[in-house]
Amino acid sequence: MIGHFIGGNPMASRSERTSDVFNPATGAVTAKVSLATPSELNAAVAAAHAAFPAWSQTSPLRRARVMFKFKELLEEHADQLAALITAEHGKVFTDAKGEVTRGIEVVEFACGIPQMMKGEYSEQVAGGIDAWSIRQALGVCVGITPFNFPVMVPMWMFPMAIACGNTFVLKPSERDPSASLLLAQLLTDAGLPDGVFNVVQGDKEAVDGLLHHPDVRAVSFVGSTPIAEYIYATGCAQGKRVQALGGAKNHMVVMPDADIPQTVDALMGAAFGSAGERCMAISVVVAVGNVADQLVEALVPRIAALKITQGMDLQAEMGPVVTQVHKDKIAGYIAKGVKEGAKLVADGRGFVLPGHEKGFFLGGSLFDHVTPDMTIYKEEIFGPVLCIVRVPDFATALDLVNAHEYGNGTAIYTRDGNTAREYTHRVQVGMVGVNVPIPVPMAFHSFGGWKRSLFGDHHAHGPESVRFYTKQKAVTQRWPASTAAGAEFAMPTLK
Repeated sequence: MIGHFIGGNPMASRSERTSDVFNPATGAVTAKVSLATPSELNAAVAAAHAAFPAWSQTSPLRRARVMFKFKELLEEHADQLAALITAEHGKVFTDAKGEVTRGIEVVEFACGIPQMMKGEYSEQVAGGIDAWSIRQALGVCVGITPFNFPVMVPMWMFPMAIACGNTFVLKPSERDPSASLLLAQLLTDAGLPDGVFNVVQGDKEAVDGLLHHPDVRAVSFVGSTPIAEYIYATGCAQGKRVQALGGAKNHMVVMPDADIPQTVDALMGAAFGSAGERCMAISVVVAVGNVADQLVEALVPRIAALKITQGMDLQAEMGPVVTQVHKDKIAGYIAKGVKEGAKLVADGRGFVLPGHEKGFFLGGSLFDHVTPDMTIYKEEIFGPVLCIVRVPDFATALDLVNAHEYGNGTAIYTRDGNTAREYTHRVQVGMVGVNVPIPVPMAFHSFGGWKRSLFGDHHAHGPESVRFYTKQKAVTQRWPASTAAGAEFAMPTLK
């Protein structure tokens, strides 16, 4: 039974509501996770609220030292964290190790918080008057995170929130909850005071409870667009600061001059890595001119040769998807693509791994001749399904990408510098790669899409996270010796 972490201690739950946790490679139930009661949720927020005054007044340097120690412990326990990810999510171990590493990079960035929290100072803005700005913590912050990155996405949020002086309540996905408890224990071992970081397991009831809790000041979310819209609208209506990252339909534009072997290598990893369960996965190829036939010819045998097995096999290239429900949903999209007229040139629905017949496995699927009116083009499938759309020229490709409701990530493969420059300048997407298939910014830049891929004013991690997790205060000061006698009734101006 997987419980919570509240006030510095693991806590068994009194809840009668639970959810099954599966091993996706076998289909077996390996644990049950308790879904928090309202009293348990309130206890987590209360612990964070009580810890806030002392933690927010702790010097940024001391907060950074906790992050330094946390980084050291994360590196020591990287394999353990990765194994938990593989056991409950299903992604292959090497990919899980990469996820842990990308999370650690945000912690490294958070170690520089004394520099990032510095304000600005202006001397003598007027006679005897100085002015400066400072950034101060908000209070209790909440993170609501998805199943596909149970370590990395939470670490997009809480290291920066905590380093800025806030306290934090994490509501991880109930599908793979164990890694969050290990993160909590490592933070405690790093010297984080009790109550600064808390984990409460749960489902929509917990989400709603956090969104409506009067002591919660800010909410960060990553997940599907419908839920992101709901969380953004609900949180804002409650007067909270909200950052909600939604869904994606990431296009790769392939120009006729692209290096085809390099492009195919990139597509294999970007479309089928983590079984396509990435918000930055490439799910649409926009093939310009006559390049589509070359891509199909090269991709079909590569997809057939994918090494699909349980994730702890270090030779594995793709593991199972997270649940049987999600597997069935992906298969339903494939069936709909066939029904709507797309050409299915590789069908992963019949894949069975010997000895793991009850596992949640799919093979890779490839559609050709997909059109923008088809469901498989319009909606996020979040599985190992790649679609090819054929267009005659660059202008049509650009218009196609810009017309989509999502604007999360995109890439272009070309040898031509001017084409790449035009694309990066004109495309209406938040993250762009040039001959880079998954253009996830490094931790010291900020992550986020445009259009219906992001709700709120701030992107995740990087400099944007400091602005999201703090509020600015402007101070203007003078002393009696420099203050002129008599009342002034005119609007103050520089003199």
